Amino acid sequence: MVMAANKPRSGSFSRNFGAASSSVPSIPGLKHGPNGTMLLSSGIPDLDKILGGGLALGSLVMVMEDPEAPHHMLLLRNFMSQGLVHHQPLIYASPATDPRGFLGTLPNPMVSKDDKSRVHETEQEKGLRIAWQYKKYIGEHSSESHRDGKSEYCNDFDLRKPLERHFFSWKQIDCVSLKESADLAAFHERCSSFLSQANQNNGNITGGRIAIQSLCSPQCEYSNREWEMLSFIRSLKSVVRLSNAVAVVTFSPSLVSTTFSIRLQHLADTLVSVKAIPDEDKELAKLLTGYKDMVGLLSVHKVARFNTQVPTILETTTFSMKLQKRRSLVLECINQAPVDGATGSSYASSGSCSGSSKTGSFDF
Repeated sequence: MVMAANKPRSGSFSRNFGAASSSVPSIPGLKHGPNGTMLLSSGIPDLDKILGGGLALGSLVMVMEDPEAPHHMLLLRNFMSQGLVHHQPLIYASPATDPRGFLGTLPNPMVSKDDKSRVHETEQEKGLRIAWQYKKYIGEHSSESHRDGKSEYCNDFDLRKPLERHFFSWKQIDCVSLKESADLAAFHERCSSFLSQANQNNGNITGGRIAIQSLCSPQCEYSNREWEMLSFIRSLKSVVRLSNAVAVVTFSPSLVSTTFSIRLQHLADTLVSVKAIPDEDKELAKLLTGYKDMVGLLSVHKVARFNTQVPTILETTTFSMKLQKRRSLVLECINQAPVDGATGSSYASSGSCSGSSKTGSFDF
C-alpha cells in the first residue's frame, strides 16, 4: 500500500520520457528529431536549423545546380566533411576520372579559442613528463581524442584549410567515377553492398552518407538515358531507407528535359537549389543588405517529412549564401536594405526574418 501511494499517477496518454531516453542510446553525429526520426547534420549549422534540425535518416536530398557557378560544391564539401569527422561511412561519386582527388578539397573543422588554449595547456603538461622524441606522436592522438570527445553534432568548417589526414584513416570511404560506369546498375549494387557491409561492421545506426555530384553530367555514358537515371534514383531511395543513410544528389536541370527534371524533384524528400549572383547588379544591390558579401542564393523547395502528414512551413524559402570572414559558409535571411544600411544576421543567430532589432506595428 505504501508503494502504491508513493507511485505517481499517470494517465494513458502520458509519455514515459525516462524509458524512451534509456532505451535509445545517444550516437555520435546523430540526434533525435520529431516524430521518432533520427537526424544527421548537413555540415552547415544554418541549414540544419532551416530544415528543422538536420537531414532525416533515410531521406534523399536533391540539389539543383546552377550551370554558371559551382555553388553546389560548397554543400557537398561540408556534407562530406561532417561525415568524416563523425567517422560515418561515406561513398562519393562524380564524373571526374579520379574522384578521390576531391577529398583533398574538403574543409577542416574550425577550432575555437577555448579549444586552442586547452590543447596548448595539455601539450605543456605532457612536455614536462614525456621525452621530446615521443611528443609529436602523442600530440596527434590527444588532439584527435579531444575532438572525438567533444562530439559536436555540427561543426563550423574552415574552407581555407584542408581536412586533416587522421580523418581519412577511417576505412569506410569509397570513391566512384561515374565517367567510367557504362550504366548505373553496377553503381547501385556498389552502394547497396557498401552500406550493408558498413551496418554489419558497426552493428548499430551510424548514419551512412552518399554524395553524388552532377548525376546528369554529359561526360557520363548514360546521360542520354533519362529513364535509366530515374530508375536509379528510385532504387537509391529504397536503399537509403533500408540502411538508415542519407543521400545528397546534385544535378543540373538545364542538362535534362523539363519533364525529367520535374520527376526528379518529385522523388526528392528534401529539395534545394543554388543560384549564383551577378557581380555587378546595381538594382539588386540597392534592394538587399550585404549584397557585396553574398556569393549566391539558396532556395528550399521541399523539406522531408517522416511519420507525419503535417507539412513544414518555413518563414522564408530563399536565403543568401555568404562566406563569414572568407572562411565559413553561413545562410542569412534576405532583408530589404534599410535607410541606415544595416546588414542582416545569420539564420542560426536569429529566428526572425527581420534584420532590425526595433519592432514596429508593421514589422513582421
